[in-house]
Parts: sequence; C-alpha cells; structure tokens
Amino acid sequence: MTIDPPLTVSRPPSFLRQVTVLSAKELAIELRTKETVPAIVIFSIASLITFQFAFDLRGATLMLVAPGVLWVAILFASLLALGRSFAREIERGSLDGILASPVDPAAFYLAKVLGNLSFMLVLVAVTVPLSVAMFGIDLFRPFLILIMFLGSFGIAAVGTILSAVAANTRAREALLPILLLPLLVPVILGAVRGTAMVLDGRPWQELQSWAGMLIAYDILFAALSAMLFHHVVEQ
Repeated sequence: MTIDPPLTVSRPPSFLRQVTVLSAKELAIELRTKETVPAIVIFSIASLITFQFAFDLRGATLMLVAPGVLWVAILFASLLALGRSFAREIERGSLDGILASPVDPAAFYLAKVLGNLSFMLVLVAVTVPLSVAMFGIDLFRPFLILIMFLGSFGIAAVGTILSAVAANTRAREALLPILLLPLLVPVILGAVRGTAMVLDGRPWQELQSWAGMLIAYDILFAALSAMLFHHVVEQ
C-alpha cells in the first residue's frame, strides 16, 4: 500500500515581492521600447524653450515666475507618461489576465506608481539642470530635492489611478487632464510655493508647512487610491 504525498499549495508571493517584480517589469519594458522617457524629456525641453522666448525672464521677474515655469513644464510633460501608463495592458488585452492572477491590485497600483515616479524623476533630472543653464538660477539646493520628490510622487499617485479610470474610454487623452488637473491643485500650489521659498533662501521653519502639506497629500491619496484601485479597474 502506497501513501500519496500530501498536496502542497504554493502561496502567492508577498506584497513587497509583487510590487518589486511588477515595478521591475515596467522599467524593463521601458528600457526595451523607449516609448515614454524620450517623449516626456523632449516635451519638457520644448516647454522651457517656449517659456524662454515667450517671456522676458530676467532679474526680479525671473525669480518670481521661475518656480511656476519649472513645475508647469514638469506637469504637462508628466501627462504624456501618465497617459501611457495602462496603454500597453489595454492594447494587448493583458489587464484582465493580471487582475485574474493572484497579484494584489494594490501591489499592481503601487508598481505603476513607482514606474511613473521613476519616469518623472528622470524628467526632473533633465529639466532642473536645463533650467539652470537657460535661466541662470541656482536650483541645486538640498531642500529643493525634497520638494521635487514630494511633488512628483503626488502627481504619480493621483495620475496613476485616474489613468486607469480614463484608459478604457475613447477620449482618454482628453479625459485624463480634465480629471487630473483639478485634483493636483494642492500639489502644484505646495510645490511651486515650496520651490519659491527655497530659491528665496527661506529657512526650513517657513518651508516645512508646505512640505508637510505635500507629505499629507501624498500619503492620503496613495492610500485611498491603493484601496480603491481594484474597484476602479473592474468597471
């Protein structure tokens, strides 16, 4: 008489492992296709050049409008990346397969956020030195790195879930900015004011209120989006 060995049921990977694998997949696809990063970098450069020729950015005027010019260039270039966030899954019909797998929808959402954030950080790494070269202002300051990261994360966190909302619509290129821009008003306000304070050489005590607002916004919307993502993609 032989006894069959007990059946073993493999457990799905941990949440952190899922996020890591999915994020690596996003970056590997971008490195292979090079669809997103070149487009957003070129768009950002074109935006800065347009501002340079359209406005007399010198002296006091430059210091007044430079934070807004910088963040407008980053924001509108990031719309290109966010608009393509779910395009591959929609075009190939793989989104349903991902959702039917043991992958946690929240892990899928966070992986998309990290992918979009990485694209935005590349965009920032190109836009900031270019702004220094074009406008002659010192942007290489420690607190500015924090403001740039918090602002970029907020755009990626909100833009990712709204990209999922707009992905299955015919007018997703037009719908995404309409949904996204009103929700990003606190992020843009905090990022622009925080950047202006850094350029003015204000102490951390004055800057921390705007940084605190950005941190609270990022945590709140990232947590809400992770919880609601499963319901959003099922519709």
